[in-house]
Amino acid sequence: MRSIFPWVLLIGLLTGCKTTQQGFVTVSGGGKVYYEQRGKGKPVILLHGHSLDTRMWNPQWKAFSKTHRVIRLDFRGYGKSSEQTETFQSTHVDDLITLMDSLHIDQAHIVGLSMGAFVAGDMLAMYPERMLSCTLTSGGIRNSPGPSTPMDETEKAKRDQEIAALKQKGIDIYKKEWHEALMSSGGSRRERMRKSLWQMIQDWSAWQPLHKEVRLFYGKEAWERLRQRGKIDTPTLIIRGENEVKNKKGQPAELPYLTNARYEVIPDCGHMLNMERPEEFNQLVLTFIEGLSPY
Repeated sequence: MRSIFPWVLLIGLLTGCKTTQQGFVTVSGGGKVYYEQRGKGKPVILLHGHSLDTRMWNPQWKAFSKTHRVIRLDFRGYGKSSEQTETFQSTHVDDLITLMDSLHIDQAHIVGLSMGAFVAGDMLAMYPERMLSCTLTSGGIRNSPGPSTPMDETEKAKRDQEIAALKQKGIDIYKKEWHEALMSSGGSRRERMRKSLWQMIQDWSAWQPLHKEVRLFYGKEAWERLRQRGKIDTPTLIIRGENEVKNKKGQPAELPYLTNARYEVIPDCGHMLNMERPEEFNQLVLTFIEGLSPY
């Protein structure tokens, strides 16, 4: 792992943080989480999807940092961060809180997509006081067991069977199928993301499908906390791609618990809408964030 060099920090300060600063933060269990930051202003933290890393936010990186201090991280087990283990219980949202504390960030605009939206959803329920706003893209709070419900023997046996089947298939085939699944949800401009999406999936260690993960999301525990709170006034933007909601009825399940929320659908795109339709995505998110408070 490469540590951040002092001269990189100095150059960033002298140029108004127009360069990218890099570093690692120590999280629970001695893990290391890699992060990058750029720009000045109120902080915006970008949370990536499963099998991906900080690079999925390249279409937002410079655009958002013109007016904001933008931070993106690799979750534990992804990108340049340290690997997960099958025995140490941690959650992605608690790693995120540790990162914020380490960077002296009391509150931030949180933007998550897919798995990143699971983490943002956990934060909305468990730590809303740390959020200036929440953007849930292509996902939300998971309906899965949380850390207080460890994997029982039946679930372990099922995972062992799934892992054995995956090893027999071959991880390279699995990655190609996963890539095609993400691509197939897209619309008329999906080819623009094919190469960069595949590069991230190809570089991914694929540790998660080959191991029994601990409960990395609060999931059902987050839903219970949300119900206990009754209503949350955290400004929230929920975004979906049109292709993912065509055959689904109703609105996102989080909406009844939010007093200050908007739900938007971007036409002609699918799951990875920030990469497929970055112009529309950037305008939607930045307009939402900048409309909350003046600089």
